[in-house]
Amino acid sequence: MKTILRVLFLWVILATMPNLLWGQASSRLVKLSGQVRDSISDKPIENAFVRINFGEGGTYTDTAGRFMIQLNASTFVVTIGKTGYRPFRDRLTLNDNAQISVRLIEVAKELEEVVISTQTVDANITRPLLGVTQMSIKTIKKLPAVMGEVDVLRSLQMMPGVTSVGEASNGVNIRGGTVDQNLILLDDAPIFNPTHLFGLFSVFPADALSSMELYKGTTPARYGGRAAAVLDISMTNPSLDKAKFQGGIGFVSNKFTADIPLVKDKMGILFTARGAFNDFLFQLGPERVRNIRANFGDVALKYFYRINPTNTLTASGYFNKDFFQTDLLGGINNINSVSTQYDYRTLNGTIKWFKTFNSKFDIQTVLVASNYTPRILLPEIDSDNTAVIRSSIRQRQLKSTFNYLPNASHKIEGGLSMTHYRLEPGELQPGTNTRTNPLNLPTENGVELAAHLEDEWRVSSALTVSLGLRYSYFMALGPWNIQQYDPNSIPSEATVTGSTTYTARQIVENYGGLEPRIGLRWAFSEQASIKAGYNLMRQYLQVISNTTTPLPTARWSMSNPYVRPQVSQLWSLGYFQNSRSNIYEFSVEGYYRSTTNVLDYRPGANFLLEPFIETQVLNGQSQAYGAELMVTKKRGELTGWANYTYSRVFNQTNQGSRFDEQVNNGNPYPANFDRPHNINLSLSFSESKYHSYSLIFTYSSGRPYTIPQGFVRFQNRTVPFYNERNQARIKDYHRLDFAWHIVGPNRKKRKWENSWTFTVYNLYGRNNQYSVFIKANAASFETFELTVFTTPIASLSYQFNF
Repeated sequence: MKTILRVLFLWVILATMPNLLWGQASSRLVKLSGQVRDSISDKPIENAFVRINFGEGGTYTDTAGRFMIQLNASTFVVTIGKTGYRPFRDRLTLNDNAQISVRLIEVAKELEEVVISTQTVDANITRPLLGVTQMSIKTIKKLPAVMGEVDVLRSLQMMPGVTSVGEASNGVNIRGGTVDQNLILLDDAPIFNPTHLFGLFSVFPADALSSMELYKGTTPARYGGRAAAVLDISMTNPSLDKAKFQGGIGFVSNKFTADIPLVKDKMGILFTARGAFNDFLFQLGPERVRNIRANFGDVALKYFYRINPTNTLTASGYFNKDFFQTDLLGGINNINSVSTQYDYRTLNGTIKWFKTFNSKFDIQTVLVASNYTPRILLPEIDSDNTAVIRSSIRQRQLKSTFNYLPNASHKIEGGLSMTHYRLEPGELQPGTNTRTNPLNLPTENGVELAAHLEDEWRVSSALTVSLGLRYSYFMALGPWNIQQYDPNSIPSEATVTGSTTYTARQIVENYGGLEPRIGLRWAFSEQASIKAGYNLMRQYLQVISNTTTPLPTARWSMSNPYVRPQVSQLWSLGYFQNSRSNIYEFSVEGYYRSTTNVLDYRPGANFLLEPFIETQVLNGQSQAYGAELMVTKKRGELTGWANYTYSRVFNQTNQGSRFDEQVNNGNPYPANFDRPHNINLSLSFSESKYHSYSLIFTYSSGRPYTIPQGFVRFQNRTVPFYNERNQARIKDYHRLDFAWHIVGPNRKKRKWENSWTFTVYNLYGRNNQYSVFIKANAASFETFELTVFTTPIASLSYQFNF
């Protein structure tokens, strides 16, 4: 705590440092006078304060809004304000008498600086949906960012109910869900790996984004395919009026965005690119990291065409690529490599046709193509040969949705969708290596059909009901070779009894069912309401991995006779309260989630290039529950939010009485991402239109890990014995970040605008543990901790637009 107070004190000193540098004032007296008015009504503001140098002297305005103060000729900061208005600040140099005119903006009437709600200012009260977060891109850009990289996923982790496993992980766990249980969409196309460099940064180009909605509670019926949450991110539509360009230079990456109208009021195109190629800096570090190479890039393109007043056509594309090389890892599959290289990329495309028939009815049809291809490259020792391990996911989707507003009481939405999945789980290409045989796991194909219908019904001024129903039907298709196992045992190589071969397009297995979505809202007044919700969601495509963050080595699998679809049910209840001016928001929400057919790995499991994945996993269930409290101030000179979350996540895996048929003796155990207590605080202070400061603090309980129960001596070796899973925890996590945003003054004859952002990540140098490793010795074991950022990390980035 003492360290935090010292840092805050230092921040105050730095913020007021200019006052110490302006020198001694002259003894000659000058007069500063002026008038203060309301920016909208133009009425004089009485009793507004006028302060000099943050309190060295001052006065108040009279009934006509006028003031006069006598000062020594000097340079100083004048601050003018009144309760309910955003203060005015400016730096003035006075050598003679001067007069100024000031118009103050009423806080209740200004645009929201912090947008963490739904579309309208009181939507958190009026809409029947719970757990809906809309975070503005403007707010995200103001938050302190690690190494200056504006990051959507890290910003989400400042919200209640959203966590990650640690410092270097950008995979998010939402209300007890795993990272693969989140449906992440960029312009309707799924993102299977949302991170760069193994979780350090997210893949979304912030300069090209217009909105971001997170559904962690009541999920609209149009979404399906994942069991926990939906993150729907939209790119900005191109400008049809004026060309705009912006870019930036940072410590990690450089970026550029062009927004160009092709035909005025009719056609435009948006292009954005980001690249990180500063990995040569590793060569300046210790010898053990000099061979590391790490770079990434992403490109997005969006085309908009207004065909006529009732038809629009939109096409968007997205591509990203990562490359990471390290010689700290050994070979794979008996391939002795000098290094391990990870090369993975995403290529997405979306075409959207929107048709408006009248003010009450419209229809939207979308065609989506998504490709994710991770590769592991293994350059062999003393050879020019490079072995390759490759996998891929391809998704094609056609969907059509209509919106119908029959009257003021009903908002009806319905639609159909068809999705084709093609999964290549793994291929080993040894090249010229004759000691290793090539291996190509069978391709998996599947089709998901879905239909949904939803009605938001305003029963009365107090009661609003959202009733949604989705039906999904999944078919696993051949060609496929399915092994049969002894029905009295779990699947393993020792219990194989035969196999069945399915031809192309033959149905191997099918699953399906109804997915109800219900939301209720009862308003006590215009400022307060209570809500309740229920969700059921099915997931047919899932990750099978023993890691806790999205990695290119993760193994994906479709539902089949042994890997059943995950089914999640979520119950939630919440109370919401706004201030009369909607400046402050308060909410408290509670939830309980139950998920079946959750896969967990067996001890010693190996997923890489395993043809029969069912022999490496066990089926279980998961239970999660929690409570979330949040307070938000959305307008004014000081904005921000504070929240607290208490949450628990427990898994239970018990398929039989044998040791290899259960985990943790069949008893519930904390999930890898179970972190009971989470506190987040975000503050943003706008000193003027040229300077603003942001500060965030985050705290969370340490996540679980497994330690040995004892040791067994076998063939003169000490082998650790594990009986319980996740019975210990790493140290609690906390961190303080700071950002200073400096906007260059606008000049009437210059179209070029620029700004600087100075960021300090981990301000007081907390040595947070990311993971703990166990190393056995003769009769005991030692623990070794892995940390990522152990010291404050300062960065400076430059942005421009014209």
